[in-house]
Amino acid sequence: MASTHARPRMLLADDQGQIYDDPDLLMLCRKGHEWTLPRPDELMPLPAESELFLLPGRRAVGLDPETGETIVDEEAWAVAAFVAPAHTLTGHPVYSTEEGAPTLPLFAYAAVGMIGDRFYVCAKKVDEDPRQIFTGIPQKKINKAAKELMAKFPKNRFIGHVMQNCVLKYGCPAAKNLAIGRYEAPIPTSRVCNARCVGCISHKNEDSTICATPQDRLTFRPSADDILEMMRHHMGNEEHPIFSFGQGCEGEPLTEAPLLLEVVKRFREEGGHGTINLNSNASMPDAVAQLAEAGLSSLRVSLNSARPDVYLRYYRPKNYEFADVRRSITEASSRGVFVSLNLLYFPGITDCEEEIEALIELINTCGVNFIQLRNLNIDPELYMDLMDGIAFGPSVGLVNFRKRLKKYCPELKFGYFNPYVGDEEKASPDDEPAFDPDAEFDAGETADNSAE
Repeated sequence: MASTHARPRMLLADDQGQIYDDPDLLMLCRKGHEWTLPRPDELMPLPAESELFLLPGRRAVGLDPETGETIVDEEAWAVAAFVAPAHTLTGHPVYSTEEGAPTLPLFAYAAVGMIGDRFYVCAKKVDEDPRQIFTGIPQKKINKAAKELMAKFPKNRFIGHVMQNCVLKYGCPAAKNLAIGRYEAPIPTSRVCNARCVGCISHKNEDSTICATPQDRLTFRPSADDILEMMRHHMGNEEHPIFSFGQGCEGEPLTEAPLLLEVVKRFREEGGHGTINLNSNASMPDAVAQLAEAGLSSLRVSLNSARPDVYLRYYRPKNYEFADVRRSITEASSRGVFVSLNLLYFPGITDCEEEIEALIELINTCGVNFIQLRNLNIDPELYMDLMDGIAFGPSVGLVNFRKRLKKYCPELKFGYFNPYVGDEEKASPDDEPAFDPDAEFDAGETADNSAE
């Protein structure tokens, strides 16, 4: 057990990729433009199923506790952590970027250090749902289940695509859950998008400096019959099924609104039960209203900000405005649809005063039930350059960010995944863990007891 006063030491990597700590320098973290020591309530032991990355072209930077100076190690590379699902970053790594350094791939980069013989990371656990934990489930078992499902439905192109491409090629957690018959089933439908997100994970824009996207976009339009066959299958395996349109491997699902509408109508008409969810940029309010009338259960709206200028810099919409996003939320919530925000959290930006104020107004005016505290997968310096010229005041940190929202939006709940909310009625998710920000995140929390 580390001392309650211990501060994490800086991590470094050599040219061979070996990671080690510096006994004389402390780990720093970055929040927007600020370099600082992480607070104890911003640290936790590195969760299982997380990964450590060497950051190419970026030299490690630490703090000399004796002099208070920041020290650049010109011989060692910076290290970051990619944290397991259900955790939200509280700080990015600090490093010195060399001239000509490549843009970092699309991951969320957490500051990481060492206390004693244990890695500690700038992150907090925000959801107890185990749906993307596969510890104890051999990959061979998942692969076998995927192949059996393809054999069971040999003429179903949609199932074949999800099993072959998403499970066996990419190891998508949602697709793996479909293969083994649990939790949330993904329904990718769209080949195109009406936004040009800077951090799109399925399409590389012509002006992007990102070397590659993590996965390829869907290349065909699934048939309603094939989708419905999959939904019936999943409904037979999972007592509380969730079906989700809108995945990272596709464009914007609302561009296939007629297909979605047909699937939702037919599924409800034949007595299908479960939560039908739409992960979307919410760019088409009329289509959202139609889906809500047909039996959509929940809508998850992706946002990096509730301020139009910040939103537009990142999403770069082609034929819609931020006002359409707001109206879609209102159309859904007014019809009893459970509305979540897929909030792409960026430490030092999302938790600044201007952002919090705008978010509170959006939640209370448009009718938001839930916030999924997802991480914005992007090179931190790329995002800061993107936001150049926009005012961002002092940040309050993830802990106080949640407390502030809870104070002014008392019915709001937090998590990381799409909750099961029944069929059509709006309801608080039964399986969402109780959240008491004051009890869970006491300001005096230390690095030793911050694991959740």
